[in-house]
Amino acid sequence: MSETGLDIDQYTLKIDRLLNAPRAAVWRCWTEVDLFRQWFCPAPWKVPEADFDLRPGGRMNCVMAGPQGERIENTGIWLEIVRPTRLVFTDAFSENYMPRPDPFMTGFVELSVADQGATHMVWGARHATEAAMRQHLEMGFEEGWHAAADQLDRLAQEIA
Repeated sequence: MSETGLDIDQYTLKIDRLLNAPRAAVWRCWTEVDLFRQWFCPAPWKVPEADFDLRPGGRMNCVMAGPQGERIENTGIWLEIVRPTRLVFTDAFSENYMPRPDPFMTGFVELSVADQGATHMVWGARHATEAAMRQHLEMGFEEGWHAAADQLDRLAQEIA
């Protein structure tokens, strides 16, 4: 596994990773609830609940729970699904494109086949304002998502 640093383009944060797992397994980890729950939050955080309807406009909801009893409920939808290469999701809408108050970001993941059966993954978050982007950075975007990507890579290798 290799990783590159944080890339900030306007109000978009991105990490770029090479995972040692095949793309099909990485895709499953992003799109199958039972697998998603196992890696999406950097430990010791967990995802005790997730509910997906994998189609544009379908729900992409999850709950992130922290070790001190913290609970962050994420309600959102899938905007774009291009199997097995691209996912776009947002908290700006709930299921069936119902607008939500105070959206935070639109996320995306792009997966491509790399050498020797590995997967190149670009994972990012777009924000409407610089303040929202800075808030995400202060929440630990880079460290947290690299840790989650490590967990994703291990799980995807296990199921491959």
